[in-house]
Amino acid sequence: MRPALPTRPAPNKAAPDESGPAWPAPGRPLLLAADGSGLVAEIEAYLASLPLPARTLAPYVCPYGRVLQPWNAEHPLPRRTLLDRLAHRAARPVPLSAAEHLRLTSRYLTQHGWLQGAMWDAAGRVCLLGAQAAVLGHGYGTVSTVRTARWQVMEVLHATGRPVSSPDAYNDRPGTRQADIHRLLEQAALRARRLGL
Repeated sequence: MRPALPTRPAPNKAAPDESGPAWPAPGRPLLLAADGSGLVAEIEAYLASLPLPARTLAPYVCPYGRVLQPWNAEHPLPRRTLLDRLAHRAARPVPLSAAEHLRLTSRYLTQHGWLQGAMWDAAGRVCLLGAQAAVLGHGYGTVSTVRTARWQVMEVLHATGRPVSSPDAYNDRPGTRQADIHRLLEQAALRARRLGL
């Protein structure tokens, strides 16, 4: 003889073997409204009944703080000597290698922003040539340093299969991104350092 199959309880009645009722107790009405506010209130009540977490972990903060470094952080500021003041002339430029000039150019672009189609704009963003001119204008390097650095950029462009008439033409290409300019400057700086320029 086969055992009898269990029968389903009626929809509104609780099963006899369950610990609690399947539907809310008669004293507690079902909180459902057309706008769902009853459900929200029920969820909030449930979340309020949960125990609080033992400890909320906060991100680590260095006790010494953090300072944003300016683009020219590792180089001295150009200062006028007594002779410069007596002769009423600008300070002598800080001597740089072409590799250092290219790194400063990349850092200047990072701090002030990159631009295509113009040397600079009202917001202070600059293109590749504008960044090189700004580094030179702030007193870092000489015109010959900038010229040598641009030759290195051109050499990298041609060596990597991007023949253009100038670095500015590469800067203004529609497919060029700021990351491409930084990568180009880094490759040119590595090449200049390898060559001792």
